[in-house]
Amino acid sequence: MTAAPTPDRLDLRAFLPGYLALAVIWGASFLFIKVGIRELHPLYLTLFRVGTGALTLLVVLAVTRVRLPRDPRLWAHMAVAGGIGVALPFTLFGFGEQRISSVLAGIWNATTPLVALPLAVLLFRTERLTARGAVGIGIGFAGVLTVLGVWQGVGGSQLTGQLMCFGAAACYGFAIPYMKRFVASRSESGVALSAAQLLAATVLLALVTPLLVGAPPAPTSLSLDVIGSVLALGALGTGLAFVISMRNIRLAGASTASTVTYLIPIAATAIGVLALDERLSWYQPVGAVIVLAGVAVSQGLLTRRRAVSRASEPMPRPAQQASY
Repeated sequence: MTAAPTPDRLDLRAFLPGYLALAVIWGASFLFIKVGIRELHPLYLTLFRVGTGALTLLVVLAVTRVRLPRDPRLWAHMAVAGGIGVALPFTLFGFGEQRISSVLAGIWNATTPLVALPLAVLLFRTERLTARGAVGIGIGFAGVLTVLGVWQGVGGSQLTGQLMCFGAAACYGFAIPYMKRFVASRSESGVALSAAQLLAATVLLALVTPLLVGAPPAPTSLSLDVIGSVLALGALGTGLAFVISMRNIRLAGASTASTVTYLIPIAATAIGVLALDERLSWYQPVGAVIVLAGVAVSQGLLTRRRAVSRASEPMPRPAQQASY
């Protein structure tokens, strides 16, 4: 969770494989959600996914001999971040994908920075709203309306599913500035903090899910496809992906590593079309491009690139997106 300066020279041979792998892993997560909800309630899919991810990071901590945080106040913040930044959005994506394609869910995930910026400005006071940021949010909002296809009327389960996925992105948008405000300055390692967040989310889900849904399904009643999807979501998309992300930040700096955000909807689209034969209306990918353009403007990506070409100063760290 600490800022990483941009290296003077980027070793593409070391950086690019992990960078592309992360885009594919997080892009494929929407496919695995689609498969998992065939036989699992979205809440149980989230519980099993988060529990597997927590276990994966605990193994990483054991191997690297890093301890979990011990401060009770930090664990209280992890409970908030785990509930709003993990449990709720993962579940909303599950409910959303019962109504829309995995491709469309991946597109909505890209709206996270557009929500994070105004919340960081208005609620947490960790950022300042510049003219550039306001323009970027406006462009992104136009992209949202394009994805929805508002000119032809919206309604029904498709709209409900899209709003659920947008709600999931809004949860990420809340969690990012919350973590920056209350957690980012901590001295604990990023893996330890992430493991704590997943553990807190697992406990919350374990308490709430049986009360709302009933007893979990027997493992023997699940198909191998669903079991494999849960393991992939947890071990890869929610566990090891974080370790890869941290490595990318060390190799290239936070700003360069965060541009994986722009590849995730592309990966989700390609995987959904090839693996599930899903289809999009023409305006949905067009809207996705507009959304990503708004994100790029709001984060000052183009301006930052020009500045780097003129000077080799470390770049400021943008809000890190919790993409899964």
